[in-house]
Amino acid sequence: MLITSISDFRKDIKSYLDKVVKNFETLIINRGKDEGIVVMSLNEYNALMATNHELSSHKNEKRLDNAIKNLREGKSFDKALIEEYDEI
Repeated sequence: MLITSISDFRKDIKSYLDKVVKNFETLIINRGKDEGIVVMSLNEYNALMATNHELSSHKNEKRLDNAIKNLREGKSFDKALIEEYDEI
């Protein structure tokens, strides 16, 4: 996680945004008192929203917990993916 002031962010905005995207960093821009802004890449945001969605219902959360438990207990398996594309 990177933390900067708004003044430093203004001085070097491109560098900060490059670090956020390239290094999967989260940037906190401190604006004084208890105010701040969080900057993250679109990929990180989408992953966070997907996780939030998966954990938003008890049923999904339970299914995910069971999958993790099975993986840890060696009860997982590999399955080949079938990829067929029709030429247009």
